Amino acid sequence: MNVRWTDNAIDHLTSIYEYIALNSPMYAKQMVDRITRRSEQIACQPLSGRKVPEYDADDIRELIERPYRIIYWIKESQIDILAVIHGARLLTDDIPSV
Repeated sequence: MNVRWTDNAIDHLTSIYEYIALNSPMYAKQMVDRITRRSEQIACQPLSGRKVPEYDADDIRELIERPYRIIYWIKESQIDILAVIHGARLLTDDIPSV
């Protein structure tokens, strides 16, 4: 299935990179690479992620790439990556309405 990174999720990746790169550009690139590679798992096995606890929906799921949560929405024709947030953060305004 096709995986699409939303603008919101891309903004999160950019912020993650910029924050980590303040101390280590190499580690920042490695972290972003690890996160983006997880989309291959999502494409092949969309239900492999757990249901997001803050939502009561089977189609909103997440994979953990420590310390980040990759939140995605399984649609009929594609999967949208909605957000990438630090596991310690609350999931309040980080996900657009689905």
